[in-house]
Amino acid sequence: MVIGGGILGLAVAWELTRRGTAVTVLEKERTWAAHQTGHNSNVVHAGLYYKPGSAKARMSVAGNKSIVDFAREHGVGVEVCGKLVVATEESELPALQVLAERAEANGVPARLVSPEEAREYEPEVSCVRALRVESTAIIDFPGVCAALVRLLEEKGADLRLGTPALGIRPGRTGGVEVATGSEVLRADVLVNCAGLQSDRVARLAGLTPSARIVPFRGEYYELRPERRHLVRGLIYPVPDPALPFLGVHLTRMLDGSVHAGPNAVLALRREGYRWRDVSPADLLDVARFPGAWRLARKYAFPTGLDEVLRSLSKRRFAASLARLVPAVGPDDIVRHGSGVRAQALRPDGSLVDDFLIETAPDQVHVLNAPSPAATSALEIASYVADQV
Repeated sequence: MVIGGGILGLAVAWELTRRGTAVTVLEKERTWAAHQTGHNSNVVHAGLYYKPGSAKARMSVAGNKSIVDFAREHGVGVEVCGKLVVATEESELPALQVLAERAEANGVPARLVSPEEAREYEPEVSCVRALRVESTAIIDFPGVCAALVRLLEEKGADLRLGTPALGIRPGRTGGVEVATGSEVLRADVLVNCAGLQSDRVARLAGLTPSARIVPFRGEYYELRPERRHLVRGLIYPVPDPALPFLGVHLTRMLDGSVHAGPNAVLALRREGYRWRDVSPADLLDVARFPGAWRLARKYAFPTGLDEVLRSLSKRRFAASLARLVPAVGPDDIVRHGSGVRAQALRPDGSLVDDFLIETAPDQVHVLNAPSPAATSALEIASYVADQV
């Protein structure tokens, strides 16, 4: 039984089905890919950001190929367009060099280019040097999920929307029993792919997970149609290695629109996509967690404050984009929704940097799978199936 109907839960279900296992998938929402999968930037990452040898590095590089191949095989929109990571000032050059070395260590096709060559790819870009990454792609991740659902239905998987897991206990003769409110379902093995709710599902199953989910909302803007010509592909800043987020970037989508973002602010609800989405219970959950306070002491000023101000000010958001493409101004962008990242945090306030998967008798729990988890979904699914 798989809990969670995002791209990871569906990929795990499909991998188990391919191996001859009967699978039930429980999704509490009325649609598949309702949260992280359906609210991300639809970028297939190349794997250059992650520590060499880490699960993120290995699975992202492999996943870059496997998810693109899957999309092409099943008629899902995908385009391998490459991207530029740009240093906009001299002080960013050492970090860009480190990124180039990390790309080489991870086996990612990337090369440093001059400002003149960068402008051959992106005529409006501003940089002192850039890293050209050839294997980055854009994809329709909800479309990937729809394809997985079709494959699972063809194989007779038991797919249940609007079915939350409300109680989990060991089965009387082994395995697990899951109460959904209307019935009790039984399975030999439980796989938790609940994303934003993964730590809560783990606790429901009797575990004390080593990390807690703290939700961060990422807000997007979109370039007005008449200004889309300013961006041909994907333009990213040099990321701050001390932060888990890649920074505000510009991404041309499959339909030709250009998305800008995301920023990163604390979400006031686990699934809070707007400032007015507030859950007192979720806020209390964060307030009671020592790791959240330790994280706040480290990042609240000035980083956290800057993110909040950028969230509230269209002009500040546009200024961040103008560092990459100076022609972008406040009048060129309009709001375009948001997503929420399930960031796993340890009690000492440290961010869980790699994918985190923990096991218990008859249970496998995916407790940290933010970006590049969608890129790596088929690879993570293979690993989880091995654990099962």
